[in-house]
Amino acid sequence: MNPSLTTAPPAGAATDPSPRMPTLQLGNLLRRPETGSFIGLVSVFVFFAIFGGETFLSTSGAASWLNIAAELGIIALPVGLLMIAGHLDLSVGSVIPASSMTVAIVSGHYGLPMPVGIAAALGLGLAIGFINGYLIVRTDLPSFVVTLATLFAVAGLTLGLSVIVAGSTSVALKADPVTKAIFGDYIDGKFQIVLLWWIAAALLVGFILSRTRYGNWILALGGDKVSARNAGIPTDKLNIALYMGSGFCSAFVGMCQAILYNSAQVSAGQSFIFNSIIAVVIGGVILTGGYGSVLGIVLGTMTFAIVNQGIYYTGFDANWASLIIGVLLLAAVLLNNTFRTKALSHSKSTAKKKA
Repeated sequence: MNPSLTTAPPAGAATDPSPRMPTLQLGNLLRRPETGSFIGLVSVFVFFAIFGGETFLSTSGAASWLNIAAELGIIALPVGLLMIAGHLDLSVGSVIPASSMTVAIVSGHYGLPMPVGIAAALGLGLAIGFINGYLIVRTDLPSFVVTLATLFAVAGLTLGLSVIVAGSTSVALKADPVTKAIFGDYIDGKFQIVLLWWIAAALLVGFILSRTRYGNWILALGGDKVSARNAGIPTDKLNIALYMGSGFCSAFVGMCQAILYNSAQVSAGQSFIFNSIIAVVIGGVILTGGYGSVLGIVLGTMTFAIVNQGIYYTGFDANWASLIIGVLLLAAVLLNNTFRTKALSHSKSTAKKKA
């Protein structure tokens, strides 16, 4: 992943595929979107390392929060891209159980080959993402409203069809050894294989955002949608593609969960709705769009996972985890605004000097 500053470029220059490499100076570091998330990650890790002791620092302790981070991270990456583009996706909470039930019903209940069930689950995610993007583009309704509607609609369809087709809200699934090893197994008995998929996804999304014209398009879209469209950026297609990416990644996580746990349930996935948004915000992405980085999203996801699991190693009441996450969220928003202001001030001063 390229560490270049990811703020929205001027719309007229949005198609430039070769952003400049920054110099590693303190001023540049303080203006970067992932700076706040890095500070938060280090602070949280040190806190739980002190109070959690050797248990938290052990391999098992690391696996507990890395496994959480991996599943959440795969969803947070496309959600982060959508937020950088100025949108939200609440439907992830329903896509996860819908895809889990799809692969379980197709390959578990009906006994079709696993590739067929996987294709059906991922195809469902793409279809839901396309519907979200298409409705937002055509109706110009806020993404919050559209994805909230699809969240409930997909949840209702998943519950109703599962009872009609399988006669239950829980369906067993036994994957073949190869599929199990690729999507739903453990490394050394502790780390989920999905951790490797998260790393691969982060590298791919990081390359897209920082090294291609599509990344510049996303940043420009979040900075000023009208200017981006006037600059020739296909904003409608870009929005639909981003939502399809979100739907695909959510379906991927749901499919992996079904294979890992050998079953699927209609009630899974609801926690990912706000957890993914929280992780992205802690990672330095602002809700108004046009500012953020993949590295920051990864760091924010790790921070959230450490707080979520680390509290159990300290002996403190687990209810305090919610308080810590709430404080982190507020601190992250304040830091994000501060660093974004620094970045914008620097851009304006540089432009004046060139003029």
